[in-house]
Amino acid sequence: MATGVVHNELMQWDFERSAVLLLLIAAVVAIISRRLRLPYVVGLVAAGMALAPFVPHVQLTRELVFTGLLPPLIFEAAFHLRWSELRRDLPVIIVLATAGVLISAAVTGAGMFFLARWDGPSALLFGVLIAATDPISVIALFREAGVHGRLRLLVEAESLFNDGTAAVGYGIAVTLASGGQISSWSAAGAALANTAGGLACGALVGQLILFLIARTEDHLVETACTTIAAYGSFLLADSLGVSGVFATLAAGLMLGNLGPLRRISERGREAVEAFWEFAAFVANSVVFLLVGMSEINSHFGAQWRAALVAMLAVTAGRAASIYPLCSVFSRSSLRLSGPQRHVLFWAGLRGALAMALAISIPSSVARREEIVTVSFAVVAFSIFAHGLTIAPLMRRVGAIPRGSLGVSPEHSRT
Repeated sequence: MATGVVHNELMQWDFERSAVLLLLIAAVVAIISRRLRLPYVVGLVAAGMALAPFVPHVQLTRELVFTGLLPPLIFEAAFHLRWSELRRDLPVIIVLATAGVLISAAVTGAGMFFLARWDGPSALLFGVLIAATDPISVIALFREAGVHGRLRLLVEAESLFNDGTAAVGYGIAVTLASGGQISSWSAAGAALANTAGGLACGALVGQLILFLIARTEDHLVETACTTIAAYGSFLLADSLGVSGVFATLAAGLMLGNLGPLRRISERGREAVEAFWEFAAFVANSVVFLLVGMSEINSHFGAQWRAALVAMLAVTAGRAASIYPLCSVFSRSSLRLSGPQRHVLFWAGLRGALAMALAISIPSSVARREEIVTVSFAVVAFSIFAHGLTIAPLMRRVGAIPRGSLGVSPEHSRT
């Protein structure tokens, strides 16, 4: 009994020490990145890779990403989305977040099947888990670059919505890779149930929190209520087997758009925005440091050919999903200009979400270790190659002012 207590105390001490160290590193990286005019997320991953041999190891797990770090990032982004703007571009967002993910997964899977010589189920599984753009990566980089307006709305909203498609596709692909069978009707039903169930959970929790907030003007209570909304909606949906991201997205949209109408006090809104800005900063910092510190990068040498094919296939898949689908709206009021399409294409970053899905692949699936290693390679390539060039691209096409730094970790808003 005594030995177990001592062991638990030592584990708690290691976790607390690691958490403090990660925050210290994040603060230092933020200062250095600003002075070097580098994207903050790039600096975090680079710092993580450089410091991995010298700092206490904190494992990047699906549970840590999904239940610990993803809810605050999704909620904070959704809280600031304006429904009036989102509703106008909802057709574009839905098409990109559904058909776009499917096309990207198909092109990527085909590349791994024909060029990397992977078996069909493994190629499909990789294509699906890497297809969706990561809301953590995308939101962080666009805020650093100071992007506002329709372009930022499209990129952020797409990255938030496409997780549902990827999550359902991932479950189907894992079933097939494990030797199971599933019909197209079952897949369609699962997709609808996953989406509708998540949105319903978020709406239920959001309505409950709005009811509570309307009965207080204490800014601390209001902030606590939004925390319950972010994590409560996600955990409720996850326990029911539906999309936690859609649940937290719905709760964030409700509180951000209906909150002012339901008596979130002026001081309360200031406190809530400040709290979630800090929470998002901490979550972003931890995610990207852990991606850099991941032990997976040490296995990259043996899979460099497959990783190179994957980088090319993922890039081709993103292009195949953006340019043709955006052309569908070219004759309507929702049309996107050429520069906007280019930014949408290049802003398709992958990040911790793909890593979490890869790590959660059952050990019985063939090529599991290869898939995890190649996923890390694609994520690293995405963060460094796209992260270092997205701001210059947006300046070139006029998405941000030419004098903009595009590197601040702060969440600027106008």
